[in-house]
Amino acid sequence: MKYCPACKEIKAVHEFGSNRSNKSGLANHCRPCHSKVMAAGKRRKHGSERNYLLKLRYGVTEEEVEQMIAEQGGICVICLRDEPKHVDHDHMTGLVRRVLCFKCNGALGQFEDNPERLRLAAEYLELDGSHARRLELETGARVFGGPDRVSSDPNWRKPSPMAGTGRHYHLRRRYGINDADAQWLLKMQVGYCAACFDYPAEHVDHDHRTGAVRGIACHGCNTGMGQLRDDPVALRRAADYLTGGLVKTVPAEDGGTRLSFTVPDIDPLNVPPGGWTVHWEADGRHRKANPEFGVLIGGPAWTG
Repeated sequence: MKYCPACKEIKAVHEFGSNRSNKSGLANHCRPCHSKVMAAGKRRKHGSERNYLLKLRYGVTEEEVEQMIAEQGGICVICLRDEPKHVDHDHMTGLVRRVLCFKCNGALGQFEDNPERLRLAAEYLELDGSHARRLELETGARVFGGPDRVSSDPNWRKPSPMAGTGRHYHLRRRYGINDADAQWLLKMQVGYCAACFDYPAEHVDHDHRTGAVRGIACHGCNTGMGQLRDDPVALRRAADYLTGGLVKTVPAEDGGTRLSFTVPDIDPLNVPPGGWTVHWEADGRHRKANPEFGVLIGGPAWTG
């Protein structure tokens, strides 16, 4: 048994954590009290537990993060839709880049911070990549199947060897294909992702509006595209963000500087809530027409 000076109770030793610096090998406080004492210490020394974690993980303070969010106009610089809450950093250098929304931050991780994969995925979604062209040569269309599939193909009407299985009915009901179709797609893709061509194809990917199948994608591309709402504009903006070509510092009207992350340029502080759509559309047209725009490998990170 051991006494906890915080809650003033005698408890079993298994309710205490370990501490090698103590002769007993046990922490001074029981586990619940230890958590409270540690949290209080972080607030006392660092102002808040969040501030402590920000300094520990990213080397920035809570005040600096709030400054970054204010400079961004309170919007995620990639999707221009959601509130920025997650500090994003370069995993190679540790330098902070910007503050993103949950989905954009997660999508960068799914694409392994690889701008080329993001650009390939944008072409894939627009049915303008090599996979879509190959599919058109093989089938006459750049998509495949769909829940309302009507085909004169006798192979479609024949019972599948997988008929009766959960996979067969899942594929047929949701994607308008059967197991034989999925195997044919996988063979045509030589087993690799239809978007990035780098990783094994694992998940049937489809257009959520029409239900038509685009191809079989790897886990990272399938999840990452979903987090970016299957939007090619978001994918290209994310690619330029990683290469340092999205967020720029430009002269402000008051003689100072401000951020710019759209083309044509617009002061983010002048855009009202929900007013980014027109700028988003114009920016998307520009980046698609100028694929090398913003490709500045090793662009500067935020320095305060």
